[in-house]
Amino acid sequence: MKNESHMMSYGYNPEWSEGSVKPPVFQTSTFVFKNAEEGKRFFEIAYGKSELNQHEQIGLIYSRLNNPNMQILEERLAILENSETAAAFESGMSAISTTILAYLKPGDILLYSNPTYGGTHHFINNFLLQIGVKTIPFEHHQDFNDIWKNLKKKKLLSKVKMIYIETPANPTNTLIDLTILAKLKKNIKQEFNKDIITVVDNTYLGPIWQKPLDFEVDLVCYSATKFLNGHSDLIAGAVMGSHEAILPIKTLRTFLGSMIAPYTAWLLTRSLETLHIRMNQQKNNAKKVVQFLQNHPKVNNVFFPGLKSMGLKQVNIYKKQCLSPGAMISFVIDNSESSAFKMLNSLKMIKLAVSLGSNESLAQHPYSMTHADIPDEEKKEIGISEGLIRLSVGIENIEDILDDLKQALQKI
Repeated sequence: MKNESHMMSYGYNPEWSEGSVKPPVFQTSTFVFKNAEEGKRFFEIAYGKSELNQHEQIGLIYSRLNNPNMQILEERLAILENSETAAAFESGMSAISTTILAYLKPGDILLYSNPTYGGTHHFINNFLLQIGVKTIPFEHHQDFNDIWKNLKKKKLLSKVKMIYIETPANPTNTLIDLTILAKLKKNIKQEFNKDIITVVDNTYLGPIWQKPLDFEVDLVCYSATKFLNGHSDLIAGAVMGSHEAILPIKTLRTFLGSMIAPYTAWLLTRSLETLHIRMNQQKNNAKKVVQFLQNHPKVNNVFFPGLKSMGLKQVNIYKKQCLSPGAMISFVIDNSESSAFKMLNSLKMIKLAVSLGSNESLAQHPYSMTHADIPDEEKKEIGISEGLIRLSVGIENIEDILDDLKQALQKI
């Protein structure tokens, strides 16, 4: 059975809820124990004082620890990702920040790809520095040897604890070779007898078009607000991986209180059922939009995974690790903010809004919006220019999308 079919009803039996074909919303803060002994046993397991026996399941205690809606969602996310387990969060940033904080301490080094989503960049380059974590960026054009030699020259390899990448990168669509992570992890283990953790933000393509776990990555994280949900009506995040890798993340989540709410989990579980249909339609629309933009005289550059114009190295990485280019497009209009703004302000059907992966097409200006916090010089170095527009292609009729782009570009 295909994962998308297996996922549809996994973790729920209609007999548990008066025959309801869909799980209800378990909008409750706490759960009743059958007796005091059961309550004691549940807490022993919850706090790691005892392990589950064969065929024993984790009992319901309190919705900050667990909830049926959260458990059903996590089980289905794990099926889609081909992971052992998953952890669901109240936002993508809470998933990312909790994952990083669960593994890093003062004095550790975080090696990360640049660019990343603006919120992630701010967390890495502001909050982590304040608590004594050193952060070192690398870019898509650097290969394993470049990164290894640079860190070794600066005598920093022994302090690397986590490698965090975003591929495709937001908003430039540049790809990072996933095999670099496993190679770095293996070499650090051999040279320093030290385990590190590798993390990939797979929001742009996953869990359908890219499978980082197949490349020996430890953890995959998402802003579930985006493609996983697709309806622009909730905020959520998720992390997938092995039981061992997820355990410290779930433990910290319990005490930070950043778990997903029951109703949000219910909504997101609903959205997963149409994920393949939505992402396929968005991908098909995006390919036609790219063709249109490449042939438009007022568009200077188009950035889309797999395009020959992205360079041979990028094309080869795409062929190795991506099953589809997805539905995120970035393009440049004469490198000026005024032209970009004029085009954005002229859109009629396409919404001028941040976020991405939704049923409706969304366009925004990364330089002044999602990545506004990044210093101007750094933005230019990593390819975020004043003329760059990021377009998230929706499921509308393709002719309507193209007509809207055509009339907006004519206004420049």
